[in-house]
Amino acid sequence: MKKDIRNYKRLVGFVSPHKGVLIFAFVCMIISSVLNSISPIALIPVVDNIMTGDDITINPHIPIPQFVFRFVEKVNAMDPMVLLKVLLIGALVYFLLRNLFVFFQAYLMNDLSQRVIRDVKDKLYRKLLSLSMRFFGENPTAKLMSRITYDAAIIRDSISTGLLDLMLRPMELISHLVAIIAIVLIAGIPLQFLFTTVILFPLLLLPVVIISRRLRKITTKSQEKMGDINTILFEIMTGIRIVKAFSMQEYEYEKFKKQNNSFYKLEMKSVKRMNSISPINEFTEAIFLVCVLYLAGMHILGGKLSWGSFLYFVTSVLLMVKPVKRLGKVYAIIQKALASAERVFDILDDTPDIGQKPEAKELPILKGQIEFKDIFFKYDGDNVLKNINFNIKKGDILAIVGPSGAGKTSLVNLVPRFYDPTRGAILLDGVDLRDVTLKSLRDQIGIVTQEMLLFNDTVLNNITYGTSKHSREEVVKAAKIANAHEFIMRLPDKYNTIIGERGYRLSGGEKQRVSIARAIFKNPPVLIFDEATSQLDTESERLVQEAIDRLMKGRTVFVIAHRLSTITHANKIIVLDRGRIKETGTHKELLDKNGLYRKLYEMQFQQR
Repeated sequence: MKKDIRNYKRLVGFVSPHKGVLIFAFVCMIISSVLNSISPIALIPVVDNIMTGDDITINPHIPIPQFVFRFVEKVNAMDPMVLLKVLLIGALVYFLLRNLFVFFQAYLMNDLSQRVIRDVKDKLYRKLLSLSMRFFGENPTAKLMSRITYDAAIIRDSISTGLLDLMLRPMELISHLVAIIAIVLIAGIPLQFLFTTVILFPLLLLPVVIISRRLRKITTKSQEKMGDINTILFEIMTGIRIVKAFSMQEYEYEKFKKQNNSFYKLEMKSVKRMNSISPINEFTEAIFLVCVLYLAGMHILGGKLSWGSFLYFVTSVLLMVKPVKRLGKVYAIIQKALASAERVFDILDDTPDIGQKPEAKELPILKGQIEFKDIFFKYDGDNVLKNINFNIKKGDILAIVGPSGAGKTSLVNLVPRFYDPTRGAILLDGVDLRDVTLKSLRDQIGIVTQEMLLFNDTVLNNITYGTSKHSREEVVKAAKIANAHEFIMRLPDKYNTIIGERGYRLSGGEKQRVSIARAIFKNPPVLIFDEATSQLDTESERLVQEAIDRLMKGRTVFVIAHRLSTITHANKIIVLDRGRIKETGTHKELLDKNGLYRKLYEMQFQQR
């Protein structure tokens, strides 16, 4: 319970920057609540003066201001027809004002909820960008997307509807209760009526509390299931070629259908409980009305109560029922929102394991060497890198080879601090990378991977990604060095062509050359190539390799090589096996050692 209260306070805390909107909405709520509570007053003169021809009576045993007496006397003295016209005109003015303020309160609260959810999404997105690669490795992309879409929408509803009712309905209850007490005292209505109301009203909330607790658990499961559905959709949309190539459409459909049906069942459980609240409340309301009507009948038949006062009392009580019922639903809405808020706060409260020290300094441009010193690294279980020691001088090319799963990518991921070593240190000119700012480190590193990740944007913006200032000549120069300019000029809008999601409109070789152009344009002193030509055909590989060779000149380079023939010119080759360095040397030296490198090289030679 304490955690729920804390989370809801934190959720409502997102409203603070927009308290001006909330204040205006609150003022409109007060006015509309007061107008709503006084509306039944018109029933008294309509019934007593106009319909039955009786005068409005006032309890003589309580102190009442004189202006009230004079007002009642004036109403009693009015001609019924004149009084009817006055009441009808007053009703039009009343409904105009009331609905005007109802509109503004609803509009302002919806505006507030949209502002809040905009802020929540902004914070979530900024937080996601700051989290480490380990976090993304442990959390599927589609489930993270569900946090920003599905969970955020539930939080929005809790503000627009939940917070509105949480503020408005208590005011309506207070207004109606004040009006009821006033008429009870002024008209001399028996106090049993009031006591009956106070005793029976809490019964309306009891079933809601019980149902909503169960609703919270269902909502949590439902949100998790939505994340599973989004994961399936994301995988299918990005891997549709593989699905079709293996004729797995029916299998994938059945898998989606199963998850979708589970989500349907959870949603229907939620719907069943949400919709059971109203009938239960209606039955409780019926019990209440039976009690009130029984008491009223006895007093009217005994001549102790006028019809106008009775109808006013019953109408006011019925008007109180609506905010009580709404408050019951608010509890259910808040329970659903808390389930979403908890998932959102889990992300916002996550601490990146790759942090930046407060005293971190700018990293100077590499002048000497990069040294891996006693490096151990693991993800969760056993170490994937063990006792790694080597150095690479400025301008050298270091090739990293080894069997699949040897730890090659894990090793180069430590250079830009996507991960930090479990033990040991990486030194750049003697400076520990953990002692410098992340931006100054990563600004010096260019990365080209086999994934060839491009954005759904123009070729120009993909090449200049991360750079705010650039000239057309610089972009064209980078593209020419990357062997990309010719095919770019054949595109419909040349450099302004939108290349589609993940560069869908380009071939594998074209995407890789745009990636290389991006690295060339960045002009970093340190480069990382992670099997950059492993998925290309022979012609594309030739063009890409030419671009890579140009890009390497004068830079410090880490190369993860799939084809060993491409790294024969490397200054140093490291052979990894099961996370350890097995061999180190040049291409010729390693062949002469007749070890693992020679075995890998001969296997590839035989395959050719």
